[in-house]
Amino acid sequence: MTRPRFAFLDASHSDSSTSRNFRRELDADLSEFDVTEGNLPAHFDYDGVVITGSSSSVYWDDEWIQNLLSWVAEADERGLPILGVCFGHQVVAQALGGTVEDMGEFELGYSRISKTDDGDELLSDISEEFLVFTSHGDVVTELPPGATLLAENEFGVHAFRRNHAFGVQFHPEYDMDTAEKITRSKDFLPDDQIQSVLDGITAENFDAACEAKRLFDNFVIYVDRVRAESTTSAA
Repeated sequence: MTRPRFAFLDASHSDSSTSRNFRRELDADLSEFDVTEGNLPAHFDYDGVVITGSSSSVYWDDEWIQNLLSWVAEADERGLPILGVCFGHQVVAQALGGTVEDMGEFELGYSRISKTDDGDELLSDISEEFLVFTSHGDVVTELPPGATLLAENEFGVHAFRRNHAFGVQFHPEYDMDTAEKITRSKDFLPDDQIQSVLDGITAENFDAACEAKRLFDNFVIYVDRVRAESTTSAA
């Protein structure tokens, strides 16, 4: 079977590290769309969809965000497997009927996440408690109807699933350079908090957080299975 083809919806406002990080982790062909410039796929002829992080908030009234939400909602209705990361996770939640809000604080740096559903395949072969890099001030406060919570910590929802749609709040795609760059960009946070996060960006923590990268392979495997089942049904 050929590699799956994904619509890669880049909401990073042209951050060059975003495409690099996802292309490194996803064993798939990515058709890239800069959604912040209003570029969305003209069709849904893809095997799956991946939505990236962003410095924007999903509840803003920006036209590109509203168009993105509508496109993702239709992709879900058509049964396309979807994976949203950070802002993308929030897009999936809101597009499917959930709620996203400003949490009044900012989670930044390596954090421990606890799985709440050990049977779901997205987080298969990942420990019950795992380390990841986080960077967000918004949070999913209400899951979409029918969704299952997959992981959480004291800041709230960190992963969920509804049918073929998945979201993860953390950043499994980050390398150490990206983690440092993102941390230094958060100049609205206290200097001591920034320094504490920078001190935690170590090879040891990065190696531990690489466990969560398995979810990318898990998603590709899932997409391949959905694709195979669809082909069988069509025949």
